[in-house]
Amino acid sequence: MLRAEGGIDARSVAERLGVSLATVRRDISLLDRDGLVQRVHGGALPCSEVAEPSFEDMAVTRSETKDKLGRVAAELVPDGAVVLCDIGTTIHRVAAHLHGRRLTVVTSNLAVYQELISDDAIELILLGGQVRRNYRSMVGFLTEDALRQVHADLLFLGTSGVRKDGSVMDTTTIEVPVKRAMLQAADRTVLVADGSKFPGTGLARVCGPESLSTIVTEDAADRATLDTLRDAGVEVVVG
Repeated sequence: MLRAEGGIDARSVAERLGVSLATVRRDISLLDRDGLVQRVHGGALPCSEVAEPSFEDMAVTRSETKDKLGRVAAELVPDGAVVLCDIGTTIHRVAAHLHGRRLTVVTSNLAVYQELISDDAIELILLGGQVRRNYRSMVGFLTEDALRQVHADLLFLGTSGVRKDGSVMDTTTIEVPVKRAMLQAADRTVLVADGSKFPGTGLARVCGPESLSTIVTEDAADRATLDTLRDAGVEVVVG
């Protein structure tokens, strides 16, 4: 919330998260003690030196698993398809396994763009917008407007977590409108996420299971959450 909004009011946070005001105040105090936020009257401000993990930091986390899931997900792409790629390190690994295919790839993911820029077999479309340098993505109204002009056969979607009810969540609110615009632009959506994301958390709800066609994950994913998704009609592929 601090990263997205530049400051938080404790009472508003308590209402949004469904917890007590005392809980929020206690958590702010702990974060302030650890130097992660600046406590102010009624809420908190971000510390200038605190930054979200970079793309490079996230890329080395569970890298072998992400690459394996990326390979499995890439096998779902038919020849000649128009593929829309979301942000994130896992989706980058999907793109890495698309080399040499006669495809069109549309993306807001600068890492995907850099991965595929030299591949003449792939027609590559980079969405415009504001650059989030830290996470190597494009965001904002220009990105959302561009997505309204395209149509994709398949979207590869990332997530910060999937709740037990099948809700797809994200922790970075500035990315959520772009993800929702991507969902509207694609015929089918494949969520690619490692087992740690099931169940998972996040501040903002991107979509429900009804918006997903397929999930590619690993055997370590929570079975109850996967069963909920299957009951909602989502195909679950365990890589």
